[in-house]
Amino acid sequence: MNVKEIRDLSNEELVREIDSLQGELYNLRFQQATGALENPAHMKEVRKTIARIKTVLTERANAKA
Repeated sequence: MNVKEIRDLSNEELVREIDSLQGELYNLRFQQATGALENPAHMKEVRKTIARIKTVLTERANAKA
């Protein structure tokens, strides 16, 4: 998910997406611990996407203030 797609979503959708991605990240960490993780680079992508979403939410909060 790129920044343009993220900016097109509402705040509620972004919060739901963060929850979903955090659950996915938890599952990826569990797979890594058990040795079943096939693509370790996917963890990095998920973390970066979460950071992008949080950045957009912070920018919106600062713009309102």
